[in-house]
Amino acid sequence: MSEQTVIVKRDEKDAFITVTLNRPDKMNAMNAELGDALDKIIRDASNDPQVKAIIITGAGRAFSAGYDLEGEDFEMDVEGWRDDMTANCDRLRTIWQAPIPIIAAVNGYALAGGLELMMCCDLAIASEDALLGEPEVRHASGPPSLMMPWTVPMRHTRMLMYTGDLIDGREAERIHMVNKTVPADQLMLEAEKLARKLSRVPHPAIKFAKASLNHQQESAGFTSSWKYNVETTASLHAGKEGSYWMRMLKEKTLKEFLAQRDAPFKEFDKK
Repeated sequence: MSEQTVIVKRDEKDAFITVTLNRPDKMNAMNAELGDALDKIIRDASNDPQVKAIIITGAGRAFSAGYDLEGEDFEMDVEGWRDDMTANCDRLRTIWQAPIPIIAAVNGYALAGGLELMMCCDLAIASEDALLGEPEVRHASGPPSLMMPWTVPMRHTRMLMYTGDLIDGREAERIHMVNKTVPADQLMLEAEKLARKLSRVPHPAIKFAKASLNHQQESAGFTSSWKYNVETTASLHAGKEGSYWMRMLKEKTLKEFLAQRDAPFKEFDKK
């Protein structure tokens, strides 16, 4: 684990840990180092009898802005994208299938892969001013997993995944993307209160309830839907339109890239 990218704190009273994504200067954008560190933390906690609940949050003004778009060559063929996205899905699946409850405490932005990470958690509490969405559709991209239709009703899923619109915490609560919203200064208090409650429930009861609920999703096609999404999004990224935008990431700064991406939507995004 790298202490520079992920911070772990054990509660002094109850059997839970708080995991903080710690790249605040990058809005906690996920790279391989952060992803691998988080994966190891979840796996280790799953085997630790002294950990009965986990909170995941972000340092600074974001939960996570998604996958890091800087410093990498994103021009790959379908096989390259398939391998890349499968690795990301495997990390997210570690969260989804962990035998202990995981709470997302969403402070600020939860975008793209960061939103997928949040939705893979069992429960989520968001600050009222948090901003959530899948804006990557606007540069011919797609989510690494396909968690949204397993989390919110299909009408809302289509709207968010087709438009790239962002919603605030209150709207996320209304459409059942998160369980609860609170003022920003109460977020960690509420998340810790929930973690304390969960950590005091007999662990096998939650472990087997989660196993049954996950099995219900598996029976409904959960894994198949994720695998299909990997194939379609890999094809999108490697196609003409996807390659155009991926090439632009090498030619422009991230600020320039995002400005060009979002320019056609400014009149619609104004509040």
